[in-house]
Amino acid sequence: MSRSSTALLILDMINLFDFEGGRPLARQAAAAAPRIAALRARFDRAGAPVVYVNDNFTHWRGEFRDLVERCLAAGGVSADIATRLRPAEPHYYVLKPKHSAFLATPLPVLLAKLGVRRLVVTGLAADSCVLATAQDANMREYAVWVPADCVAAQSEARRKGSLALLASSMHARTRASARVRGLFPT
Repeated sequence: MSRSSTALLILDMINLFDFEGGRPLARQAAAAAPRIAALRARFDRAGAPVVYVNDNFTHWRGEFRDLVERCLAAGGVSADIATRLRPAEPHYYVLKPKHSAFLATPLPVLLAKLGVRRLVVTGLAADSCVLATAQDANMREYAVWVPADCVAAQSEARRKGSLALLASSMHARTRASARVRGLFPT
């Protein structure tokens, strides 16, 4: 059982980037990956839950481990990110069929069982899956933080626009990951 009411969500970072717009997204994802890894280390040290939520890319018979192995085998940015962010033993993972981490997944049940009330949402893409997940989290009355330096989009304009929308419409915190303290109970 978790010792924290805050969970880290890592969205769609385990990725082949083999789709239209994947190349620019991969560049931003590579820049965000070290900061996500540092944030994940903070959660690990605190004994707080880390949940990977990844698109299944319509591989209905595959598992999360299969996707990690495909990314490692692909080389390049996919392998670099998968190597850096590969889940460890205490981490959870959920495959999702659509944009929001909440839609048609066991995530709500998992978060309830862990006693989570605050979510830190990181990953891809700021203007799609991160935005949809943060909106669904807000509707479920979770406190939401989307660290500006831990999300990526196909362009900087799309990333910044999404962060501005999250802050203004959903009251999500969007400060950079290193600037936030007090995530965990003492």
